[in-house]
Amino acid sequence: MAQTVDELSDSSSLKGLFHEHRDGDPLPSGKILNEIIELSRAILFPGFYGKSTVNNYSLKYHIGVNVERLYGLLSDQILAALCFSAATEERCPCEGHKEKSSELATQFISRLPELRSILATDVEAAYNGDPAAETYGEIISCYPIIKAITNYRIAHELLVLGIPLLPRIISEMAHSETGIDIHPGAKIGHHFTIDHGTGVVIGATSIIGNNVKLYQGVTLGAKSFPLDENGNPIKGIPRHPIIEDDVIIYANATILGRITVGRGATIGGNIWVTEDVTPGARLVQKR
Repeated sequence: MAQTVDELSDSSSLKGLFHEHRDGDPLPSGKILNEIIELSRAILFPGFYGKSTVNNYSLKYHIGVNVERLYGLLSDQILAALCFSAATEERCPCEGHKEKSSELATQFISRLPELRSILATDVEAAYNGDPAAETYGEIISCYPIIKAITNYRIAHELLVLGIPLLPRIISEMAHSETGIDIHPGAKIGHHFTIDHGTGVVIGATSIIGNNVKLYQGVTLGAKSFPLDENGNPIKGIPRHPIIEDDVIIYANATILGRITVGRGATIGGNIWVTEDVTPGARLVQKR
């Protein structure tokens, strides 16, 4: 056993696998990030998440308390993310990041009204797109797409603000909770919905327009990964599909590469698409 411990502690086996903690530097916390998501959901959908006893008289109080709590927790987690991602061998100057983390948390909170507005369109799209849905409340309370798209829109805003690490953790939390995998780097318009949802994958450079509906198992993925002179994948290049407005993509369709699915097109289930689709086209399996 002692030999095993020695082997596992050998630095040569730990390249890229070991994060050395530095005294005084905070670390991101999955538990606190989960609380941040719950607070955000309670602010965005009061009464459905958080305290169910909220009413018109206590609404402003509940939102105020939640926003204050959210600000404190988010500031700390942004600070932790900035310190965690600092590319230096020396001790991270976390003191210098405190003011920045507070400012970024304030900027994110200022965007919550806009986030609620666009999430309202997602709820509407889910309701109008499912004849089994009886109320908006049912959509918000039960449908996995609302949890997934809420996490995505929160994560995307954090990413736009330049905050490292946290957006990906938050999107993966939704992936674990719902089975829907939306990278925070994707760009998604209003009135977006996924029916059922399980198994959907939306890649980092995907662009999705307005009034788009996906079904379960849809993949918006990359066709290939261009390599650099050392044979390593080139990061950050557009490699996922562009889905224009008013498109419907049915279950288990796989859309690969930087192609464009034109406005108003319909993609049938269980097919692969690797070339541009003209606006209004209808692609289905041929017998």
